[in-house]
Amino acid sequence: MIRAGSVIVVALTLSGCSWLFGEEGLFPDNSSRYQSSSELPPIDVPPHLTTDAIQPDYPVPPVAASAQLAAQFETPRPTPLTANNQGDSVRIQSLSGERWALVSVAPGQLWPQVRAFLTTSGIGVAAVDAEEGLIDTQWFKLEEQALAVRFRFRVDTGVQRNTAELHVLQQNRSAEDVNWPSQSDDDDLERKMLQDISQYLANSAESTPISMMADRAMSDSGRITLEDTETVTRIRLELPFDRAWASVVKGTEDADFVIDDRDRSQGVLYVTFVGPQDEDESGWFDWLWGGEDDHPLAGHRYQIRLDAAGEKVILITLVGPEGESVDRREQQALLTLLRGNIT
Repeated sequence: MIRAGSVIVVALTLSGCSWLFGEEGLFPDNSSRYQSSSELPPIDVPPHLTTDAIQPDYPVPPVAASAQLAAQFETPRPTPLTANNQGDSVRIQSLSGERWALVSVAPGQLWPQVRAFLTTSGIGVAAVDAEEGLIDTQWFKLEEQALAVRFRFRVDTGVQRNTAELHVLQQNRSAEDVNWPSQSDDDDLERKMLQDISQYLANSAESTPISMMADRAMSDSGRITLEDTETVTRIRLELPFDRAWASVVKGTEDADFVIDDRDRSQGVLYVTFVGPQDEDESGWFDWLWGGEDDHPLAGHRYQIRLDAAGEKVILITLVGPEGESVDRREQQALLTLLRGNIT
């Protein structure tokens, strides 16, 4: 009995793989069998019954028609995440009396840094609203200030991807202090608070925790995108016109253009593309134009047009000096460069 049992064990050991896992084994491998399987006919349901309960487990959604499929275009270079001149982690910007801090982190990362600043400064928090990006402080006294004050910090999505904006609103305590004012009661205090927190953010740039609640509520995709239609490539910028105009003017100058003239009422910039002026920047277009020493578009004149498509949506297009259309490849290349420099 012992000898017979040994023979059986040896036989199972030698043939175990095919016996257990072969095509005809106890545990066959069916991972690739679907490739040779045939499609079964649909279930024949009697006319008096409904087919609502018969649905595919993994339905294939219909393919939406794309206007881009019918267009002839060149594949553009991937858009830079941030502009070449946006290396600073924190910058204070201002326009028409309004100021804010532009921070090179996603809104969900800026949110806990603002909370940390308030904790470090000993300023109590009265209310928070992650969906609106708001942090309200308690009332507190400042040196050489007769009235107590409070501040509201608003974290907003930046223009570029993975950037955020921080706005500060200040209010003096009075008999009527229920609602927040539209503008700060003390512009100087607002400016000083923005400078203080900006310095704190710059010093703590390397340690950036993330708030999952704020990250879900606030997008980090930015407010600027490059769009292709059947006829034109354009930039979609989600800003009111006044700020969009100022941002595009500065971005144009930073994107190797010279502004020859401008017509703000019509939303038109008359520009000349001069190309990269620094040898370190010349490689940006090498992939597109064959690595020539002089950029082939240098000296070409264009119009950059800003057209409102809503209260806070601006469409930016590039046309020739007389308003004529230009080659799609030129549009894509130059607008991609411009897009990366608008903040």
